[in-house]
Amino acid sequence: MLHFELVTPERLVRSEDVYMVTVPGSEGDFAVLEGHGPLMSTIRDGEVLVQKSANTAPEAIAIRGGFAEVNAKGLTVLAEHAG
Repeated sequence: MLHFELVTPERLVRSEDVYMVTVPGSEGDFAVLEGHGPLMSTIRDGEVLVQKSANTAPEAIAIRGGFAEVNAKGLTVLAEHAG
């Protein structure tokens, strides 16, 4: 499982283990699964798609601006606004 955190300046919105997250990167959407290589990207306004397991439909969370970082601990999305 991939550890996913969605954070805004005001609060921690999500912190959970999920199957896959699709992020609206400034250069295009990218999907992150467990074991993804390190990555840092700016993100554009759009929707983060959170898929809790391989067989479930993704949940969309609207976000505005920010950064995404993938490292050994998982994926962190630092958004200017979420919700």
